[in-house]
Amino acid sequence: MFSVVSAHPPHPLHPPGLRAYRRNTNYGYYIPMNDGGSMLTEVPNTYPAGLGEPLNVIISAYSDSQVLQNTVDNGGLINYFQSFGFSTECLGQHTGSDQAANLGDGHGWLNETAVIRWDYGNVTFGTCEETINGGNHFRYWMQNGPDADSGAIFIGASYELPIAQQHDIIVNGYNLGRDWLIGNATSQSSVIPTQKLTNTSTYSGQTSFGGYTYQTSVNYISGLLQNTSQGINHYQSVAVNGSNAIDGLVAVMTVKILSKPEPSSTSGATLSYRRISLLWSLAVVACSLAALSL
Repeated sequence: MFSVVSAHPPHPLHPPGLRAYRRNTNYGYYIPMNDGGSMLTEVPNTYPAGLGEPLNVIISAYSDSQVLQNTVDNGGLINYFQSFGFSTECLGQHTGSDQAANLGDGHGWLNETAVIRWDYGNVTFGTCEETINGGNHFRYWMQNGPDADSGAIFIGASYELPIAQQHDIIVNGYNLGRDWLIGNATSQSSVIPTQKLTNTSTYSGQTSFGGYTYQTSVNYISGLLQNTSQGINHYQSVAVNGSNAIDGLVAVMTVKILSKPEPSSTSGATLSYRRISLLWSLAVVACSLAALSL
C-alpha cells in the first residue's frame, strides 16, 4: 500500500556531513508503530482522558537535506513554511498547551518542536492574528532519534476556532487543516476536495520565499492512520454528518529546492508568494464559514 511513496528512491550521493542512513528508509520515514510509537499525539487533560490528534502530514526524508534543517537560514524548514503562508508563533511567544508525540525513533514521547500558524499574508505579525482569530496551524516533530534517524518531519495539522472559543477544532478540521496546508504548499488554484481524496491522490506545485523556490510533490497514503473517531481529540464536534473525525489519510510531501538566491541579489519571490497566500486565505475563510454552518 506504500509503493507510491517508495517510488522515490534515496539519492546515491549525499552532501558532506549528511549521514547516508538518514535516507535509508523504504518510505522516506520510519513507521512509528514499528518501534512502539504512534501516529496520534498525546494531548494533556482531555475528556475522556487519553485522546490525541493525528499526525496527518509527513515531509519525507527524500526531500533536499537543506529543507529538513530546522532553521530559517539557507532555505531551511522555517523558510519553506514561510513560502506557503505559515510562520512562527506571534512575537516568538508560545501559546496553548504542548502536545507530545512518539515517532518510534528511540526518543519516546517528546513535546512538539514548534507550533506554526497561518500568517494571513504578513510573515512578521500575521500569526498574532491567527492566535486571536483562529485558522490553519500545525505542530511538528523531527524523526531523528538513535533508533530511527530518518530526518523526516511529522506534522499534526488542523484548523482551529478563535481563542474566544478555546481554539477548538472546526468541523472536519483535521482533514481540512491537512488539505489546506497541502493546497498552499502546492499552490493549487482551487481548494483540494477533501471528501474525494483517496490513497492515489497526488498534487504538486512551487512556492518561493527569501530567494528560494521549492518544488513540493505530495502523495496521499493510507495505512498509517485509521478512518475513525476513536481516540481522537474533539471527536464529538469534529466528526461531520455521520463521518469519522479523521479519514485515515496522510499527506507525504517531498520537497526539492529548485533555485537559490544569488549572494548579492534581492529576490522578488515574496510578492508572488503573497498573491497565492491571499487567494488561499479567501478560499479558506469561505470554506471555514461553510464548515461551521454544518
